[in-house]
Amino acid sequence: MPIFSWAIYTNIGLKIGKLVVNGNNAKLKLVLPSDGELNEPTLGFMRDCGIAVRRPSARRYTGYIPALPGVDVLFQRTADITQKVEEGSAELGITGLDRLLEYRNNELLAVALLEDLGYGRCEFVLAVPDSWLDVTSVDDLADVALDFHQEGKQLRIATKYPRLLRSHLFERGINYFTFVPASGTLEAAPAAGYADLIADLTATGTTLKENGLKTLEGGTILVSQSCLIANPSALSEGSANRHLARHLVELMEAYLQAGPYFRLTANIRGSSPEVVSTTILSRPKLSGLKGPSVSRVYNIAEEDWYSISLLIKKEALMDAVDHLRDCGGVEIAASQVSYLFKENSKAFDNLF
Repeated sequence: MPIFSWAIYTNIGLKIGKLVVNGNNAKLKLVLPSDGELNEPTLGFMRDCGIAVRRPSARRYTGYIPALPGVDVLFQRTADITQKVEEGSAELGITGLDRLLEYRNNELLAVALLEDLGYGRCEFVLAVPDSWLDVTSVDDLADVALDFHQEGKQLRIATKYPRLLRSHLFERGINYFTFVPASGTLEAAPAAGYADLIADLTATGTTLKENGLKTLEGGTILVSQSCLIANPSALSEGSANRHLARHLVELMEAYLQAGPYFRLTANIRGSSPEVVSTTILSRPKLSGLKGPSVSRVYNIAEEDWYSISLLIKKEALMDAVDHLRDCGGVEIAASQVSYLFKENSKAFDNLF
């Protein structure tokens, strides 16, 4: 019955051509930042994941992934990526978590699959002029906002993220304020006189300090980084691109999961695999994720040597090397792990 059903579906696809996605016409669309601070790091991340993007020209807004035929890459402004995924123009996209939360209109149509891709880290913070000596916390800012209101004025805040900021201010009991639209550099707004303070992204805080601004205690609105987002509706059961999307997601996920680990191998002499494994397991924290893999080494001298392999966290690498030495290990080798696949893709399964 399953074969018969599949044959019917295939025939229908052949008859109506482009109206039915049958594997030949379907293209999974991944939208990436075309410029800005996330552009180069995103291309580097894709390359590290083994799914490098080819872009014929910097002026072209399309590309492809040689390792994954069937994926079309679209380049868009970072601010537009959430909308493209939400409206279904692309099934997947990479953007900043700040952009996702600010520009998303429907939480069911734009979901963070992998919330931290390991780059693009920054904080969305409130910053006031250094001259506001008595204002060091958000609670102090609430008092200032109330004073302004009693004087018939509004606290003016320059920001590019009004939705995120409004929600945060209301939660902190700050109800009297107005937003100043801004598209360029925000740090100059208080000095220029068109805003009292700003709410902006910062990676190090250096630019804020150089412009006479300081952050506030409790003034971090969001810790953001690059993330992979998806439209669950576009990848629902029966979607022609679902299988390809899972492969792409799993390659990213497995690359990130492998990051903290080294693979250690060594040769150890022993009377049996059980004896060797017991010796290594005497220090469980240095014995791999689920213990060592042990296999016999066949040699001309017919000596009892065993090859062991284990995954160890990078911060424990030298302790593990010393432990293997204590166990009689020789020819100890360490290599970085490219991918670490688990029983299933937690990120992709959680999408549905």
